[in-house]
Amino acid sequence: MLSPAAPQPTTGLKLFAPIVVLACGHMLSNMIRTLPAVSLDLIAADLKADPATIGSLAGAYHFAFAASQIPLGVALDRFSVRTVSVTLLLATMLGAAFAAVTRTPLSFCIAQILLGIATSGMLLCPVTYAARRLPAAKFGMWTGIILSLGNCGMILSASPLAWLVDHYGWRGGFVLAAALAIAIALAVFTVVQPDRTDAAPRHLADEVLGVFRLGLSRPLRGVIVLAFFSVAVTLVLRGVWGGPWLMDIKGLSRFDAGQILLVFTLSMIVGPLLIGLIDRRLGRRRELVIVCHALAALALVAMACGGPGGLLSTAFGVPYLTPTTDAALLVAIGFFSSAQPLLYAITRQVVPSADTGKALSAANLSFFFGTAVLQATTGLVAAQVSLPAALLVLGLGLVFGVTVFALLTRAPRSPAGA
Repeated sequence: MLSPAAPQPTTGLKLFAPIVVLACGHMLSNMIRTLPAVSLDLIAADLKADPATIGSLAGAYHFAFAASQIPLGVALDRFSVRTVSVTLLLATMLGAAFAAVTRTPLSFCIAQILLGIATSGMLLCPVTYAARRLPAAKFGMWTGIILSLGNCGMILSASPLAWLVDHYGWRGGFVLAAALAIAIALAVFTVVQPDRTDAAPRHLADEVLGVFRLGLSRPLRGVIVLAFFSVAVTLVLRGVWGGPWLMDIKGLSRFDAGQILLVFTLSMIVGPLLIGLIDRRLGRRRELVIVCHALAALALVAMACGGPGGLLSTAFGVPYLTPTTDAALLVAIGFFSSAQPLLYAITRQVVPSADTGKALSAANLSFFFGTAVLQATTGLVAAQVSLPAALLVLGLGLVFGVTVFALLTRAPRSPAGA
């Protein structure tokens, strides 16, 4: 997986253009996974289910996405990035078309599973391409660039998609996704040159054991625990509960909620680039990860406590904090959670070069398995308790993750008198 042993030096447009085109696939996957945020109520009404149930079913996307990471890595070792990317994009087209014609909660769940599998490589494809062509010193910066480009897909599922849903229904969003998948597949086939790794084919069972062995190893335990909560916070908030929170709890229109989600998304696009620059300037990567994730958790807990009857609302003597306050907190969450790419860089730092691929796969598996688990969990909490409680679960989960990361990544103390 992601074999970095012999980078093929590529610079300038020959490097930038293929990475941008491949990152468009990640952009599309972000649009698809966050589409329910502005249409959850309409999907639920159309499929005759309650929004919490649909939110939980949408979590099947992330379970399928996470489960596909290991076989995906094997495919990237045995076939070229272009072949894998084009295949997945065509599968995405089929999955989006199926989602557009679903009529029951079960078929919607199946569509989410198909889309989760189909989009599972949209991040690893450009990351693999970069890893094979860049030295380790530049890899972290380019990972941030890839994530920033990919997060642009969430712009499409903010106010532009809110407008589309208002005029053409939620199914129109999936029709648009299918059309974009075809266009990106053609661009990848045209711009990205085929390549192969020199690694000999290995058995899937060996790859699976290697990934889990690395994930449980002492150098990576802290990263894996924090990764479980890190991406989940932004994807679950942006992908499912952000829209219902602003529309149902704060009473905004679909378009106004989309505008706030757009600002939230912009912070997630700018954040990885700025934090990458701060990382290079300070040279204190571990501390930067801790501080940023802690501030993101604090902002999310504050947002949850600003709902009706929440601790902050009660303290300020208001029914709930204003949507403007929510917008500011969402920007903070989006920006500070953008330290996520640094977990990839730390992963590459703490393992031997021969294990880089399996280690990145382990981190990616934790990122998206955590998203799946927390999306399903918050769906249950929202249905049984309340939406503010679901957001509080996300915030406290991130507090737990960053605490464990801080403890497990501490430098060992020198013996007394040494």
